[in-house]
Amino acid sequence: MTRALVLQSDFGISDGAVSAMHGVAHSVDHQLSIFDLTHDIPPFNIWEGSYRLWQTMAYWAEGTVFVSVVDPGVGSTRKSIGVKTGSGHFVITPDNGTLTHIARTEGIVEVREIDEKVNRLPRSGESYTFHGRDVYAYTGARLAAGVITFEEVGPALDPGSIERISVKDPYVDESTVSGIIDILDIRFGNLWTNIPREFFKQMGIRYGDTLNVFILHNGDEVYHNSMTFGRSFADTHKGEPLVYVNSLDNLAVAINQGSFARAYNIRTGSNWTIQFEK
Repeated sequence: MTRALVLQSDFGISDGAVSAMHGVAHSVDHQLSIFDLTHDIPPFNIWEGSYRLWQTMAYWAEGTVFVSVVDPGVGSTRKSIGVKTGSGHFVITPDNGTLTHIARTEGIVEVREIDEKVNRLPRSGESYTFHGRDVYAYTGARLAAGVITFEEVGPALDPGSIERISVKDPYVDESTVSGIIDILDIRFGNLWTNIPREFFKQMGIRYGDTLNVFILHNGDEVYHNSMTFGRSFADTHKGEPLVYVNSLDNLAVAINQGSFARAYNIRTGSNWTIQFEK
């Protein structure tokens, strides 16, 4: 059975790297359906690579094979792995934390270390800096095309042994909800948190309510303001901040027709926390 192959990397598209990955996959099976998730992950940003996988995976059919290459440790002793998720998808990737969000949400049910004696592009054995082409695209394409089974990716590993990045869980009580700034809605500069909409329901917060919003970096306050909880950007005037529910049903913060991240130099990760108070 042929599955879709979806590629993600931090390579950008200004040179031939992504095209080479497509070419390798196409050479495995000319009929293989190959798609791009994104190749604009900021260089070496494993956290964002992890998030984009989680953000996208649920919208692809069970059995889809993802290749994710954000690999600052290429050529080192870090493992190259394939995993099967609890949702029935497959990911081929370096074992460096890029599965953090998927492991927390979908779960990892099986892990295989890629056997490069079998699953490596022929005549590439002396190349140590482009595993995205030579190992990951090649192995992902072979799995998606049905050339190999998942068991033939390589020997089994303990799913609990894979690398994960530290994540702070969101928290709610009667008057406060807190979490982290998980990712930026990059083009528009909005802040997407890991706080589910359900937490506002628990606090009795309704659309139109005014909230105190605090943003901290490593425990130091970098932003504090009051803003409206709105259904959409139309609930505020141009240039005003608001809290809203994003497309993943989590809370987010924006400036209407402006970039919140650029205006206040906000970034992402577990050291960027956000707090809402009634």
